Amino acid sequence: MKKNNSVPPSTLSLLSGWLLLLGALTGLAPLSIDMYLPGFPAIEKSLLAHAGSAELTLASYFVGLALGQLFYGPLSDRFGRRLPLMVGLVIYIIASIGCAFTGSIPELIIWRFLQALGGCAGMVITLAIIRDRCSANDAARALSMLMLVMGLAPILAPLVGGWIVTVFDWRALFITLAIAGSVGLVAVYFHLEETHDVRNEPPLVFTRILRDYGRLLIDRSFIGYTLSGGFARAGMFAYIAGSPFVFIEYYQIPAQHYGWIFGANAAGLILFSQINAWRLKKHDATVLLSRALWLPGGIGIALLALSLTGHITLPLLLTGIFCFVASIGYIGPNSSAATLATHGQQAGTASALMGSLQFCLATLAGGLVNLLHDGSTFPMAMVMAGCGIGAWLSHRLIITTLR
Repeated sequence: MKKNNSVPPSTLSLLSGWLLLLGALTGLAPLSIDMYLPGFPAIEKSLLAHAGSAELTLASYFVGLALGQLFYGPLSDRFGRRLPLMVGLVIYIIASIGCAFTGSIPELIIWRFLQALGGCAGMVITLAIIRDRCSANDAARALSMLMLVMGLAPILAPLVGGWIVTVFDWRALFITLAIAGSVGLVAVYFHLEETHDVRNEPPLVFTRILRDYGRLLIDRSFIGYTLSGGFARAGMFAYIAGSPFVFIEYYQIPAQHYGWIFGANAAGLILFSQINAWRLKKHDATVLLSRALWLPGGIGIALLALSLTGHITLPLLLTGIFCFVASIGYIGPNSSAATLATHGQQAGTASALMGSLQFCLATLAGGLVNLLHDGSTFPMAMVMAGCGIGAWLSHRLIITTLR
């Protein structure tokens, strides 16, 4: 079995074919969210469904992402990275075709759930592959570079999706995603080497999987870094959930201009992730993480105070959100690399549990913004502040006390 456990720092660049491929695979599941959002009205009209019913297909997709990750981790540790990844891509392709030819919203809900179960393989296994090939600092650099590829998805996907719906039909969205999955499957089969030696792996037993997850849950380092990155990302999801109302309804920004705001914040995330990759050449990932974690908490508190006092002008809000989202470019790669640093042999299982826990936090944050909706900026600002504080406290109370 051909195996490569480490990559020299000089090969860690966007010109690395394996890194580009991992970026594309990681972005497949998020792309499946952003691209079809413009098609909601057309889907409901075509399937004779009531307004808002298409949102249920998004909810089922989120559930599939959260659950699916827990399966691929142990599978990739037992059978290697390539086989489970290819199985996941096959499920994704079949489900995408099913979405394209569905005849009702209930059917689409089921197909979207299956699509998420397949697509999340890329989210979990790519992290495990990076951990297989890289040291902790190089893994953080690789993840920062992945953000350059992945960050384009929220910028380009809604634009591409809107164009496809306008020129063709909403069903063409899912045909496009099926084609993207097929290209990924071919690329994995021919160009992605196996990075995990399974010759000494024990049989896959359900009770052992539960024990492995249990050991990770009581590992203070794993939980501390997972929650640090998870709360920060959850704050970004709070912004994603609340910003359409805040900008379009509250500040009366034309809907066609909202995409520019969304894109600018995504660009900030990409920029800071590349600065992080550059700084990782001289600094440890854990050091950069500890220095950056005060940003989302401090910015969130400032936005909350401005919201409570009624002084939250549009320029101040835009500046605060930009800085909050951009800080994830530092926190995300470094926290993920630190989380997986000591779990090389179980990188798949650790990556799966980390991803599932962080996605649950993000989903709860988005739901809390909607639950607290009061027609102001307060719910979004409050949840962002709470998540930012949670990220800092997780590191301060769990990680710092280990030293």
